[in-house]
Amino acid sequence: MDTNPVETYGIGDLLDMARKRAVPVLRGIPDAALSAPTPCAEYDVKALVNHLFQVIVQFQRLAAKEASDFGQAPEGITESPEWRERLMGEADRLVAAWSTPGAEEGTTGAMNMPARLVGSMALLDLTVHVWDLARATGQDYPGADEAVVAELSGAVDELAPTARTMGVFGEPVPEAEGASPFERLLARTGRDPYGK
Repeated sequence: MDTNPVETYGIGDLLDMARKRAVPVLRGIPDAALSAPTPCAEYDVKALVNHLFQVIVQFQRLAAKEASDFGQAPEGITESPEWRERLMGEADRLVAAWSTPGAEEGTTGAMNMPARLVGSMALLDLTVHVWDLARATGQDYPGADEAVVAELSGAVDELAPTARTMGVFGEPVPEAEGASPFERLLARTGRDPYGK
């Protein structure tokens, strides 16, 4: 029986995979859709993009073991269409920050969480919120790499009880028979990967 050796990816590698899948979706957000609702009830498209901007910037700081600020989300979207390219540039810096030697070691953030788990939180947002944005703007989401889903499955297991209490995750959606690992992951965060 042929088995592939298990590859262990760093968070920077996984973020790079997620970033590559996110780029066409983020570039494809039409200005006309900025006020459209998203699967995150508290965010329209513009607010969710601004939240993603904030996450991408603040998690660069967390990779460097610096203090982060998740207060009011900045206005990442401006009248200029260049906001998409600025977001891409920040995503590149996020990948670089978590690819730096030592980024995954020790603890980081106000709650002194394991650094790799914190990096997985950035990966979760860059994967799941991009799916949210694709769904909200009528785009196809190109799926998630197997290694990304594997990392996020473990992170969701660890984060879900607190995330549900805080309202970050909704109640799990029943998984369809034959659901893909990514669809099962979405369902566990309270998203309906099957409906509209």
